[in-house]
Amino acid sequence: MGGAVSPVPATGASYRIAVDTGGTFTDVVLAGGDGRLRFAKALTTPARMFDGCREALRVAGEELGLTVDELLAATDLFVYATTRATNAIIERTTAPTAFFTTEGFPDVLALREGGKMEPFNFAIPYPDPYVPRRLTFEIGGRIDAQGAERRPLDEDAVRRATEAARRAGVEAIGVCLLWSIAAPAHELRVRELVHEAWPDVAVTLSHELNPTIREYRRASSTVIDASLKPLMQEHLNAIGDDLAARGFAGELVVVTSVGGCLHVGEVAERPLHSVGSGPAMGPLGARRYAEEDLGAGDLIVCDAGGTSFDVSLIEGGVVKTTRETWLGPRFMGHITGLSSVEVTSIGAGGGSIAWIDAGGLLRVGPQSAGAVPGPACYGRGGEAATVTDAAVALGYFDPAYFLGGRMTLDPEAARAAVRRAVGEPLGLSEERAAWAILAIANEAMIAAIREITVNQGVDPRECALVAGGGAGGLNAAVLARELGCATVLVPKAAGTLSACGAQFADVVAEVSVSRYLTTEDFELAAARTVLDGIDERLAAFAARLPGDMGDRAARSYAVEARYPYQVWELEVPVERDRIVSGEPLDWLAERFHDAHERTFAVREPGQVVELQYWKGRLTAPLDAPRLGAAGPADGEPAAPAARDCYFEETGVVATPCYGPAALAPGLTIEGPAILEEPITTVVVPPGCRATVTPLGSFAIDVTGAGR
Repeated sequence: MGGAVSPVPATGASYRIAVDTGGTFTDVVLAGGDGRLRFAKALTTPARMFDGCREALRVAGEELGLTVDELLAATDLFVYATTRATNAIIERTTAPTAFFTTEGFPDVLALREGGKMEPFNFAIPYPDPYVPRRLTFEIGGRIDAQGAERRPLDEDAVRRATEAARRAGVEAIGVCLLWSIAAPAHELRVRELVHEAWPDVAVTLSHELNPTIREYRRASSTVIDASLKPLMQEHLNAIGDDLAARGFAGELVVVTSVGGCLHVGEVAERPLHSVGSGPAMGPLGARRYAEEDLGAGDLIVCDAGGTSFDVSLIEGGVVKTTRETWLGPRFMGHITGLSSVEVTSIGAGGGSIAWIDAGGLLRVGPQSAGAVPGPACYGRGGEAATVTDAAVALGYFDPAYFLGGRMTLDPEAARAAVRRAVGEPLGLSEERAAWAILAIANEAMIAAIREITVNQGVDPRECALVAGGGAGGLNAAVLARELGCATVLVPKAAGTLSACGAQFADVVAEVSVSRYLTTEDFELAAARTVLDGIDERLAAFAARLPGDMGDRAARSYAVEARYPYQVWELEVPVERDRIVSGEPLDWLAERFHDAHERTFAVREPGQVVELQYWKGRLTAPLDAPRLGAAGPADGEPAAPAARDCYFEETGVVATPCYGPAALAPGLTIEGPAILEEPITTVVVPPGCRATVTPLGSFAIDVTGAGR
């Protein structure tokens, strides 16, 4: 945490806008004084993000009779989620960054945590560190684990390293010194010396950003954050300037990876918090709709966009979080090290490209056609066959009604791409080739879902599947049937699920402290000191909030714990009052035993529990909009149209296609059927049954017989 927080208004009046910029589409959800949510999508414009945002805002404002400028002038709160930081890391377009580390430890980033998913596959090249060795500088001086200075800081080494980094064209510096979490004096002095010689360079200190005991995680998060500062500060400034130029005078907040939002100034100072910000919001939107439409329960949340497929889990109404967020493969990529909503992402969205590998096998993704040029059916010069092209070839999309009719698809271009890329090489008919593309994409999605459910001790048969994203409705029922889920919910806001989730986000600040304690030899004074320090920092953040937001904010606490000699920890919620009162810790040990048994199917009653990493979270509500019921249809619901669609069970069959005017609340539809909304299309396969809920969502019973 850091930086000042400008006043955030109570948003009971006027409008509240949430925007999620993805790799293919920019989504907008508008909340107005009438309690309704309005949804819009537009193609993302990578060169200038606001251009795509402006087009989506234009569409959202049309229903209200407002221009973009009028809409923005009447908006109090603008909530912004973006994949800019994540994409920059993946595409290696972050700022050149230097790494300042303790003398004798130059390989922290190179060695990572020593793991490898395929330890005997020597064909896999060893991955490059996030910062190359030539930009790694060793700084003399040493702090020990108790915070005592063993050797003074070599200030001349800092000055030499700063000058060398400047000559090398560096734009940012990450500083991670050994045991700075025990005593930060050396890191603080390094920043002073750097800014004396180079006032404008971006600097991140590890103890301020991520005070974890694990050296690699602290170093990795530090250099990633530093490398993002020049890029994200420029990007966020551009968004702010573009909004101000169009009349916006309200508050701009940015979605964070932990499932909340912070003032734009906070995120500019800690841009690592924006990594994965878009996918973190999907579960919030899914949870809100599931509470209204299904009565909550455990949920598997799938968000299939144009570029990626994101899956997350909600248990007992709680969105799961983790500090195991890797950018790239586990152990081989780079870890963020911060708490974030647990999301598994794969390259299997609507724009994912189908291709034949050297062995003659069909593959889908991770390459994506993106927004430029996009799938072949977009008619923008794309020639590769994508998941969207396959859906068009199968008849699932109405070419004249894509994005509510604002974009016309080219079905012949889609069919030609499918024939050329898959049908002819594999000797398949056009329909079979298109079906194969979807089937391969489905298998990748199912594997991702099982990774976050079965592999963590969760039975997907006991969950409902919530499908979001523009492509989420294409295969949601097929995925649920394969996983054993009885019910699928496609929310009214499915096509803009992440942006919708941002409407229900709160201001969230999290503070963490590393302090090793055990349930066997518990140091009560040390625990009190840790919790008091956390409370002081949370109170300082709350004091910067406007009005009574700080007074209404809730606090929660957790500790990451493990059995002795284990490598990884599990997070367990704790009650501060029970800790500081000196009450015996049997209740805390029991919570850990339960969590360990739930995750690993192993329980060790009576075993000592090690407590290592303490966290406090402050949550300040932002007065989320309510979900309004879908309005009744004017007159009799329109009769469905029909077009030929291909299904594995039936082949090509005349399929009823229900447009918005035909989808009245309470309507029950037997599959096969196509449900068409302006921002998403839902496929109801044979043997399934869909019901339109009072909110206008679609609840699909994949058994066809009701729950």
